[in-house]
Amino acid sequence: MVDDIDDIEEEAFGITDRIIAEVLEAVAAQDADRIDAILDPLHAADIAHLIELIDARDRRDLLAVWKGGMDGDILSELNESLREQIIESLAPAEFAEAVRELETDDVVDLVEYLDDAQQEAALDALDAGDRVAVEQALSYPEESAGRHMQSELVRAPEHWLVGDAIDYLRSDVVLPDQFYHIILVDPRLKAVGYITLGRLLSSHRSVPLLDIVEDTFRTFHVEQDVEEVAQAINHYHMITAPVVDDDGRIIGVITIDDAMAFLEEEAEEDILRLAGVGEGSLSDRVLETTRQRFPWLAVNLATAIFASMVISLFEGTIQSLVALAVLMPIVASMGGNAGTQSLTVAVRAIATRDLTAANVWRVIRREALVGLINGAIFAVVMGLVGIFWFGSPMLGAVIGVAMVINMVVAGLAGTMVPVMLERAGVDPALASGAFVTTVTDVVGFFAFLGLAALWLL
Repeated sequence: MVDDIDDIEEEAFGITDRIIAEVLEAVAAQDADRIDAILDPLHAADIAHLIELIDARDRRDLLAVWKGGMDGDILSELNESLREQIIESLAPAEFAEAVRELETDDVVDLVEYLDDAQQEAALDALDAGDRVAVEQALSYPEESAGRHMQSELVRAPEHWLVGDAIDYLRSDVVLPDQFYHIILVDPRLKAVGYITLGRLLSSHRSVPLLDIVEDTFRTFHVEQDVEEVAQAINHYHMITAPVVDDDGRIIGVITIDDAMAFLEEEAEEDILRLAGVGEGSLSDRVLETTRQRFPWLAVNLATAIFASMVISLFEGTIQSLVALAVLMPIVASMGGNAGTQSLTVAVRAIATRDLTAANVWRVIRREALVGLINGAIFAVVMGLVGIFWFGSPMLGAVIGVAMVINMVVAGLAGTMVPVMLERAGVDPALASGAFVTTVTDVVGFFAFLGLAALWLL
């Protein structure tokens, strides 16, 4: 019974090993019909995930056998580096058909990083109205709301009644495949509010649309940072975020699914940057992965050399008391871990707009006090280690005091470094780790070896 439940849970979500094995067997047999039978019931996101999971050779063989299976929804779900590779392998007609199926915001995401020839091929596949909308979106800054909005929306004059709106929706007008709001506009097309489809359908036909507008309505400028828009959507529990131009005219919307996808992507990027591995994926080639990681390893090497220079200043001290060499890694490790904890909290708080000028000093004081308390506790532990391991209470006192100093500094650096980088216009997730590691290593070694030179020799 338990095994059955486990099987159900395994099959309930995403791509399983069984599905991958079945697809690869069908690819090996060059059975296109079998591949279609396996993949057609799956969601586009699951198919994209499967393509990302298999290796390059299997991926190439799959695309060769699975003719006509790659559509726009699957392409939009792939990570960027792999997406470019697959687009290059598609026939022009196949790529054009895939692009034609997508909404304008998805087309923008698909083509914005392609070369000019591929981008032109994609634009040629669109009808005139969609092409204008995509070209307009591409003209906005990369991280702006205008770049990520979709032009498909439903507008209604502010003077309409519920019955007018329902009759309009039931007419032969072309509507978006999915929408949640009707946006009310004045005669100059300025957005004045929006109503949900639920409120519309549950209201009497004679009710003015202005009487059932949502309280959460707010607009966002076309050049506003898309991350700010996404944060607002999440914060105010919005479904649709109207995007307006300089004159306040509605020109597009950002929907909650796109906002959540963007926030998830930003969170993943921050995690990868904190680890110094760039924005790579499991499908990246060896050389690509090496190129992404090498710069950060080089930076870490430089910081390690700097920390080693501090150690070299106390070479005589270490030679006189070998126990110092045994205990140095403990001080550096504890300070580094404490710094990473504070850094992670600070970077997340900056990303979510929780850490601001109004509370930054309170947070810094909190992290310093946390470091002080934790340092004091572990100082007692290391004092006992100094007594029972090395038979030297003074050695325990030295490492204990050094640990207190380093953990307080780690708490301060872990919070202040990302704050200062953010105010300097540098992504805190990108550069904070190297700085914090350098500070904790240098301070930890200097405090420990300096106190040892003063108290033990």
